[in-house]
Amino acid sequence: MSRPRIVIVGAGFAGYRTARTLSRLTRHQADITLLNPTDYFLYLPLLPQVAAGILEPRRVSVSLSGTLPHVRLVLGEADGIDLDGRTVHYTGPEGEEGTLPYDRLVLAAGSVNKLLPIPGVAEHAHGFRGLPEALYLRDHVTRQVELAAAADDRAECAARCTFVVVGAGYTGTEVAAHGAMYTDAQVRKHPMRTGMRPRWMLLDVAPRVMPEMDERLSRTAERVLRQRGVDVRMGTSVKEATHDGVVLTDGTSVDTRTLVWCVGVRPDPLVESLGLPMERGRLLVDPHLQVPGRPELFACGDVAAVPDLNQPGQYTSMTAQHAWRHGKVCAHNVVASLGRGQRRAYRHRDLGFVVDLGGAKAAANPLGVAMSGPAAGAVTRGYHLAAMPGNRVRVAADWLLDAVLPRQAVQLGLVRSWSVPLESSSPEVARVPGRPEVPGRPEEAGRPATSTTSDTQRSDTEPEGEQAGGTTNDAAAKNQPDSEPARSRPGGEPAGNQPGGAGAMSRPGSQPAKNQPGGQPAKAQPGGEPAKNQPGSEPAKAQPGGQPAKNQPGGEPAKNQPHGERAQKGPSGSPRASGKPRRAVEAAGPRPARGGSGRPGKAPRASGAGSAGKRPTAPSGPSRSAGPPTDPGPEPPANQPPPGPDIAPGPVKRTDGRAAEGDS
Repeated sequence: MSRPRIVIVGAGFAGYRTARTLSRLTRHQADITLLNPTDYFLYLPLLPQVAAGILEPRRVSVSLSGTLPHVRLVLGEADGIDLDGRTVHYTGPEGEEGTLPYDRLVLAAGSVNKLLPIPGVAEHAHGFRGLPEALYLRDHVTRQVELAAAADDRAECAARCTFVVVGAGYTGTEVAAHGAMYTDAQVRKHPMRTGMRPRWMLLDVAPRVMPEMDERLSRTAERVLRQRGVDVRMGTSVKEATHDGVVLTDGTSVDTRTLVWCVGVRPDPLVESLGLPMERGRLLVDPHLQVPGRPELFACGDVAAVPDLNQPGQYTSMTAQHAWRHGKVCAHNVVASLGRGQRRAYRHRDLGFVVDLGGAKAAANPLGVAMSGPAAGAVTRGYHLAAMPGNRVRVAADWLLDAVLPRQAVQLGLVRSWSVPLESSSPEVARVPGRPEVPGRPEEAGRPATSTTSDTQRSDTEPEGEQAGGTTNDAAAKNQPDSEPARSRPGGEPAGNQPGGAGAMSRPGSQPAKNQPGGQPAKAQPGGEPAKNQPGSEPAKAQPGGQPAKNQPGGEPAKNQPHGERAQKGPSGSPRASGKPRRAVEAAGPRPARGGSGRPGKAPRASGAGSAGKRPTAPSGPSRSAGPPTDPGPEPPANQPPPGPDIAPGPVKRTDGRAAEGDS
């Protein structure tokens, strides 16, 4: 009998705990596959310390392959689930597609940033849900302080050193607290010419800081924030965001270059496509974390609406504490569904919350005991060390070094603003040129395979290399290597010079060659108009008596020849539209010209070298080009030798067997 196949989607708190517990319970009697966009588990509560320069990024990243030795890791994002066929379709990091069959499926996809219909927020704000966003915020804040310190204009200095955080929950409070300490330390070393100091603002429509937590924790956190100079405004939010600042709901305008969006999260949109009963965007499950009517389907973490047995009629909140416990119970119930052990219902006991406010300040209520000051700080860091599944010694070492050494306030520039758009469906993965979007996400439907953030999202304080290269700031030039998928490559619209499309403008000649299949018959071929170098026609420009051809010696150099205006070329030296993964290009090799049916206007059928299951895309118009199209004329016949450097192809031979003047 074959071993059961268990697929887990997502490696957050719930998915990671499920995989680790299943690996121990099954004892190698099941095939466990973990599908995740990254190869690490992110300990999210310590992410504000990464943005503040206390911890290095790898300290909060726990290797999946290193800590889950008996679990198969598949890198990719799930974009479709066939419940009847019991398969998960996914897209890999390089655009490859695949499917994973399963006997038991655990959905633990987590959550993404929650957007609100506020003008300008999607273009000018950045979230705080993954390592790329934390690294970008650290570089951006460092850069703003350095530029403000060098500015002579007082208004510009004030705008650059004003930082607005929207959302006074757990994450937003810690970001503002750690950020204020970080910028104050920078200014102490390099005072500003205008004598100003950084200003942090914390906004929320709620009546108090951290409204979902204990009121004593809320008062402690607000007191620490105000002592550090943070402008805490409750009952206030953003009405409109622009490139130069924000307009608040109370009518106040604030000049700023930084808007951090910590309003909240929403379940991953993957579960919305299943067509199953939902509760506020979360998949409804029973107390055993099983989807009713689907005995093979389980859900846990932020995507699951788990009934709270301690409070009938309520559902467990979307917190890391619940997700971590969901994973353990879910693993036991998956094993029980395979005939081993008994099912368990999820019950929890609130252990309290801890909020790290930076330095020796914290707010905590372990087991309901309210604490503040250094004692709360020790409890908070002890809790994090105990809860982390790895890297404990490294995290403790970084804390010790931060206590005795100054922080390194440098900007590395590794993450650009367009790499971490707020509307991203995968905040844990930075958007890079050439990486295709996940087509199965509901919010990505109908979008082209290019980045969608507008040009105004990029700040004028970004490095020069971050703004150069085109009219759309969030994608590299489409005709350069490693850029977003051009429309003439897989992932976009088919190139016109490929079978099934119109002539690509990125190759010499904007129209398809008339002597190729799919175009009009060449004028020099039977059935077409007489060629210009035949009797009864005009003299060919390449022959004596006509004007010299532009691609012949003595004329203007052809744009596709050396010494002329060179075409945009890839690393291999051949003109190509960018965006196609290098691996696919190398696998496909040079594409020979294919013969067709000979019918005018009918393109040959493309066999393609892509992976199985690729969705066909509809043919469209010509793709974009880096330069103006050129028309070098008809291609040489197959029996002509290839031209050498600086020598254009010879004239077309006659078809009637007679030698013409100028034929070689």
